[in-house]
Amino acid sequence: MKEILIKPLVTEKMTNISEKHNKFGFIVHVDANKIEIKKAVEKAYGVTVEQVNTLRYDGKRKFRYTKTGVTEGRSKPYKKAIVKLKVGDTIDFYANMQ
Repeated sequence: MKEILIKPLVTEKMTNISEKHNKFGFIVHVDANKIEIKKAVEKAYGVTVEQVNTLRYDGKRKFRYTKTGVTEGRSKPYKKAIVKLKVGDTIDFYANMQ
């Protein structure tokens, strides 16, 4: 069983969006679809999800200069989900931190 929600997006931009539009961001499994994401967020946080938008990002090309020459690689591709919640619902990402 794949884990759908990998981690929440806690950035300055996502914080502003969540305050203004009641939308929250997550990094999700690449193969997860919108229905699975919706169910996972509702189960994990006990909220009602109205809308799910997804974005896929390819891994970026990386170069490193070493003694033996240039080494080339890629970062991993990932999928981001933006989840809109019902009015009145909210998610507190900092509640579980100690």
